[in-house]
Amino acid sequence: MRHISKYSKAMVYNGAMARDTTRLLYSHDKIQKRVKEIAVEICKDYQGKKPILVGILKGSFVFLADLLRELYACGLKDVEVDFLTISSYGHGTEYSGSSTLLSEMTLDVKGKDVLLVEDIIDTGYTLRFVKEYLKEKHPASVKIVTILDKKERREVDVPVEYVGFTLKGSPWVEGYGLDGGKYGRGRSDVVEKILTK
Repeated sequence: MRHISKYSKAMVYNGAMARDTTRLLYSHDKIQKRVKEIAVEICKDYQGKKPILVGILKGSFVFLADLLRELYACGLKDVEVDFLTISSYGHGTEYSGSSTLLSEMTLDVKGKDVLLVEDIIDTGYTLRFVKEYLKEKHPASVKIVTILDKKERREVDVPVEYVGFTLKGSPWVEGYGLDGGKYGRGRSDVVEKILTK
């Protein structure tokens, strides 16, 4: 199904005017179904434990909120939440070459089971940076959950235990917490942004 947004924007592309259109990748219903499935997996793996969900801002907050509710619904009620803010892309869409910690967690994770929550995984550099940061805090375990994975783009081998959807190629995506150039996080679906002349 091809979806062209009626809210297209005119942009300059290689010196010519281009229009910003979108193609639907994952509908709201499909995302919610997958989040519920992931939550069931996590509930089984963390039975009898009290994990800490650590969201990597800004993009993960929508997925984390939905995941948290589904975990509660399937019986994992004793879950704490914290956040980290990492800068890796600057103002662009390509990895800048370094990751910077902008805001730290407030919870003590020593001896705790940590579940890192991401919106999308690309090269893997950001997650490697976060895992090294967490290692210094001596958690009992660290696992990763993401709603989207650009596996073909991986440059660093980082194990990802729970994946919502694996993207083919390297589409520019927007929605469900992900921004397409600062805006678009409020979409309930995920779309690919396409520039057409």
